Amino acid sequence: MEISPAENPLAKRIAEAMIDGFNRHYRLMRHYGRQAKILFEAADWKGVQTAVRDRIRSYDERVDENADLLCAEFGASTLDDVTWQQLKLYYIGQLINHKQPELAETFFNSVCSKILHRTYFHNDYIFARPAASTEYIDSYPPTYSSYYPMQRGLRETIKQLVLDFDWQRPFENLDRDIDYIMRSLEKHLGGWPQAEANAQIQVLYSAFYRNKAAYIIGKAINGHLEYAFAVPVLHTPDGKLLIDTILLDAWRISLLFSLSRAYFMVDMEVPSGYVQFLRSIMPSKPRSEIYTMLGLGKQGKTMFFRDLIQHLRHSEDKFIAAPGIRGMVMMVFTLPSYPYVFKIIKDVFAATKEVDHATVKAKYLLVKQVDRVGRMADTLEFSHAALPKKRFSEELLQELMDVAPSLIEEDGDDIIIKHLYIERRMIPLNIYLDTATPEQIDHAVFEYGNAIRELASANIFPGDMLWKNFGVTRYNRVVFYDYDEIEFMTDCNFRVIPEAPYPEMEMSSEPWYSVGRNDVFPEEFATFLLGSPKVRAAFLKYHRDLLTATLWKNAKQKILDGHVEDFFPYPEELRFCKAFPVA
Repeated sequence: MEISPAENPLAKRIAEAMIDGFNRHYRLMRHYGRQAKILFEAADWKGVQTAVRDRIRSYDERVDENADLLCAEFGASTLDDVTWQQLKLYYIGQLINHKQPELAETFFNSVCSKILHRTYFHNDYIFARPAASTEYIDSYPPTYSSYYPMQRGLRETIKQLVLDFDWQRPFENLDRDIDYIMRSLEKHLGGWPQAEANAQIQVLYSAFYRNKAAYIIGKAINGHLEYAFAVPVLHTPDGKLLIDTILLDAWRISLLFSLSRAYFMVDMEVPSGYVQFLRSIMPSKPRSEIYTMLGLGKQGKTMFFRDLIQHLRHSEDKFIAAPGIRGMVMMVFTLPSYPYVFKIIKDVFAATKEVDHATVKAKYLLVKQVDRVGRMADTLEFSHAALPKKRFSEELLQELMDVAPSLIEEDGDDIIIKHLYIERRMIPLNIYLDTATPEQIDHAVFEYGNAIRELASANIFPGDMLWKNFGVTRYNRVVFYDYDEIEFMTDCNFRVIPEAPYPEMEMSSEPWYSVGRNDVFPEEFATFLLGSPKVRAAFLKYHRDLLTATLWKNAKQKILDGHVEDFFPYPEELRFCKAFPVA
């Protein structure tokens, strides 16, 4: 039977209160996007880090705030089923001509999940599928600006599109930087093509801010060809602006949006327009990942889970335990046909682990709030995730029941996992090294040490640095993914092992020196990292200094002195200062 929303004025008032709650949330999101420009202009890098952390917390705070309001003022927790269905219909009415309908639907789902039992999580009560279209939504300012080089020349057009971002700092030498761009373009294209009648450059209206950089993202169109580009803008040591390089390969631009890096801050009135534009230059990048990298993590989660359910409908393989050494804290499983792993926290940890469930969750949250510098895998966190029981192998299901019975519940044809992390699948570094060629070992160990160095510069000490806790990506980068023992570098005390008073004490199973909770002795790393002669040779060639307390103390002191490191999500040799050295 059709339900008319006009029958229930209470449902109408609740729907209005919910959309008001979402609008307040998104006003704050746009504030962070606008603030990013101000912080960039002020070179306030500590302020950037604070804004990133605050923005991540903001969504859950607004959801809790709205759920509490609905329960206190409207008795939302005691509504009958018909009212909930009418409430959803009223809410859909609020999305007509809305600028962020897909985000508003996800906000509705988040608020409902705070109030309703999970048995209500189907399309009658929440948005299991989108109800509002995100196509052709008008935006002011527009999603992108168009420039026509046939009218004023390519050089002047590029200069104007840079100036239109109106950064309140002068460029060190913009004409020089434009010259570098022109030379890079000509080399990349192998000469200048004939301009077609539709020749134009489209640039996303807002710059993309992250760490100490602003990125101009766009594409050039000439005839039936499109050329994507990204232009990072940095500060010089004396506080002026410079263009650092231009990225012209779609796969390099895709790496800017890798989930192993910090989220961008962008001011978007119509985020779906930005996602659509970015998909046109990165067609293989899932929309869920783009939303996540734009700082809209809940929308990314919503779309990811819809994609996962769709994949399950169109595949037949089963979830199995992930290959590799079993973790002491996390149980990891995977679906071979899907490029992700699923991680749950075990009920009981190995005796050597001095953490609890709350600590592990706090560590994973910390990873979302810090600069991951391309070296830590991001995770999607789910509660009460329902997956079809028939897709679990019997061996995996038994193992889950054995190691984490408190998190596993059978509900009809579904397995309910009460708390779950999902991240991109990689080849565990220990497995990779077992079958690697000497050249691959050399590169992987070089990458491994660089990952540790870069994490240290970003104030992250990995804690457990065993090879099994790192993975190799499809781009042959080494990324860290085991977070239960990470610490801030500034909380660690890096020490040299003192000389034993008597030689025979070195043979004792107990140390002859005191050890504090956060004491770290880098010279001990060799004991558990360098058992393989092939790996040992490569490690000592590149990273011998990682076994000394001096390197770690110096890295910690730079952080304490307020230094924020530069991290370039592209090769050093592509930077204009390297590609076009001054004679």
